[in-house]
Amino acid sequence: MNPRTIVSIACVAVAAGVLGYVAHHSGASSAEGAARESRFEMIRAMVPMRDGVKLETNIFVPKGKHPPLPFLFERTPYGARDSEPGAKSTNFDALIADGYIFVAQSIRGRFKSEGTFVMLRPPRDKSDPKSVDEATDAYDTIEWLLHNVPGNNGRVGMHGGSYDAWTQVMALLEPHPALKAVNEAASPSDMFINDDDHHNGAFRLAYSFEYVAMMESEKDKNAEFAYDRYDAYDWFLGLGALSHVNERYFHGQRPTWNDYVEHPNRDEFWKRNAVGTHLERTTVPNLNVVGVWDQEDFVGPLDIYSRLEKNDASHINYLIMGPWNHGGWAGKTGRKLGAIDFGSDTAQEYREIQRQWFAHWLHDGPLDLPEATVFETGSNKWKKLDRFPREAGVTKRPLYLHADGKASFEPPTEEAAQGFDAYVSDPANPVPYRRRPIGPTFFDPEMPWRTWLVDDQRFVEGRPDVLTWQTDVLDRDITVEGDIVADLFASTSGTDSDWVVKLIDVYPEDKAWAKNLDAGTPEMRGYQLMIANDVFRARYRNSFEHPEPVPANEVVEYTIDLHPNAHAFLRGHRIMVQVQSTWFPLIDRNPQKYVDNIYKAQDSDFTKATQRIYRAHGAASAIVLPVVQ
Repeated sequence: MNPRTIVSIACVAVAAGVLGYVAHHSGASSAEGAARESRFEMIRAMVPMRDGVKLETNIFVPKGKHPPLPFLFERTPYGARDSEPGAKSTNFDALIADGYIFVAQSIRGRFKSEGTFVMLRPPRDKSDPKSVDEATDAYDTIEWLLHNVPGNNGRVGMHGGSYDAWTQVMALLEPHPALKAVNEAASPSDMFINDDDHHNGAFRLAYSFEYVAMMESEKDKNAEFAYDRYDAYDWFLGLGALSHVNERYFHGQRPTWNDYVEHPNRDEFWKRNAVGTHLERTTVPNLNVVGVWDQEDFVGPLDIYSRLEKNDASHINYLIMGPWNHGGWAGKTGRKLGAIDFGSDTAQEYREIQRQWFAHWLHDGPLDLPEATVFETGSNKWKKLDRFPREAGVTKRPLYLHADGKASFEPPTEEAAQGFDAYVSDPANPVPYRRRPIGPTFFDPEMPWRTWLVDDQRFVEGRPDVLTWQTDVLDRDITVEGDIVADLFASTSGTDSDWVVKLIDVYPEDKAWAKNLDAGTPEMRGYQLMIANDVFRARYRNSFEHPEPVPANEVVEYTIDLHPNAHAFLRGHRIMVQVQSTWFPLIDRNPQKYVDNIYKAQDSDFTKATQRIYRAHGAASAIVLPVVQ
C-alpha cells in the first residue's frame, strides 16, 4: 500500500513529537471509485506565504454552473490529496451534494511544499514580524484562495483529523476573518501529558520511534522503518536502553528524537509546543470529534473542548464523542470496532452531523445539534447533553480493591489495616500491551494497532506481574458518565516506577446471554473489554517539570486520570480493575532505578522491583467512578 494514498478526511495518526499515522479503509473500493464520473476540475497551485515560501495546494472546483461556493480546506503533512473528493470513498458524498470547493495542502517542508518541516511547529513569537507558523500559513492560504479562485462565497471551513486537526487548532490562534467553522477530529493538545508522544511523562516508544522514522527520513515520502524481525516486542527488547537509538539507527539525524533526548521533562520546550495551553477562547465555531477507543489522540480533543468551554459565551464550542478508534468516524459504517458491535452505523450518523455543521456555518442552513453528542457504550445509545461531562445527576463513587481479587463499592474496614497485593516487575520481561507477535505500528498490513484498545484483555491472564480485582456479577446496570480517576496507594522497592491502571467491562459467561450476541462470536462470552486506562510515571508525582526519586518501600498516593467516558456496565457483567508496571513496547521500560534522563540510561540501570498495591483502611486504592443516579 502506498502511504501517500492513505490521506483522507480523517487523515492519519500522530506520534513522535506529534501525531501518528494510521491508514483507514475507504468507504468504497478503488474499483467503485474508478467507475465514478469526474465531478471536479483540479487546479494545482504553489501558494505563496508571507515569507516567500510556496506550498503545494490542490484545489477541486465542481464542474458546471453553480452559485458561489464556500471552501472546505485541509492541511496535512502526509501529502495533499491528488485524487478528487469522492473518487475513492463515499465519505464525501453528503458534503459534495451540498456544494464546496475542496482544497488540500501539504504543510511546509513536506512533499512538494517548500520550506523546512518542523514537527508540530510551535506558535510563533508575535513580536517578530517575520515569524511564521501553521496559523500564519493557514491565514495566508485563505487570503490567496479568496482572491485567486473564482466562484467562491467568501467563507472557509477547515476539516481533517489527527495532525490535520492540529493545524486547524493552530489556525484558531490567529484566524482569518473568512474562517467560519472548523471540525477538528482528534487533535493532540499536549504531547508530554496526554497525547502521542507521552502519557503522564511516560514515553510512547514504538509509536514515537516509528513516527520519527516515517516523517523525518524523506521529504516526499511516508517512510517505513525496516525492522529486521516481525515481533516489535522482541525488537525493542533487543534494542535495550533508549540511548542505543541514536547510537545504532538515527545517528543524531532525526530532530524530533533529539528533542526527546534533550527534553526528558516538561520544560519550556514542551510547554510552548502544547497548543492547548495557548487556547483561551475562539471566535470560530469548533466541532470537536473524539473517538472513545482512539489509540492515539483520545485526550487531546477533550482537552481542547474543555479549555474553549471556559470562555464560550457565544456557544460555538461543540463536541461529538463516538465509539471509534483513530479515524473511525470516517470509516465505512462505524457499526463495529474489532469484535464489538454498536448496533448502528455510527460513522454514517456522524457524517450527517458533519454535513449539517458545515451547511449551517458556510451555507446558512439550520443547525439542530446539542452542544455535546455522546455515544454511551455498553447500552449503545447516543445521548444529547448540554455539556460534557455534566455534573448534575452524577455521583462520584469509589470502587475499592479488596483481598482475594475482589472489588466493591464498600470501603475496607478498620480491621484491614495492613492489606496489600504484590508483584515483581522485571524490565527484562515486560507485559506486552497487546497479543504477540506485535507487528509494526503503521505499516502492518493487518493493522492490529488500530483496534488494540478493544482487544480481549484475557491475553494477560496468568501473568504474575498483573494484578486483577473484579466485582461480583452486577444485579443492575451501572452507568458512568464523566471523569474516571484512579486513587492508587502503592510502594516500590525501586526509586522510580510506572503504574498502569485499566478499567475493564467483563462480559457474562452465561450461554443463554451469549445467544443474544451475533452468531459466530462465542468468544464474546467472558470478553474483557477495556473501557478506560492510562499510565503514570512515578517520578512526576509532584511535578512534571521537576522529577524526583520515589522513596523506596514507602506508601505513596497517586491520582491518575483515566479521563472522561460514558459507559454502561450492564446487569450480568462484572467490573474489573487491573494494575501493572509495564506496557511494552507501547510504553518504554522504566529502569525502576531513578536516573536523571531515561533517554540516556544504560542497560545496567534496569532492575527488578517489588511493587505493592495497598487496599487497607487509610490506604484504600480505588477507582472513582462518576455514576449516573
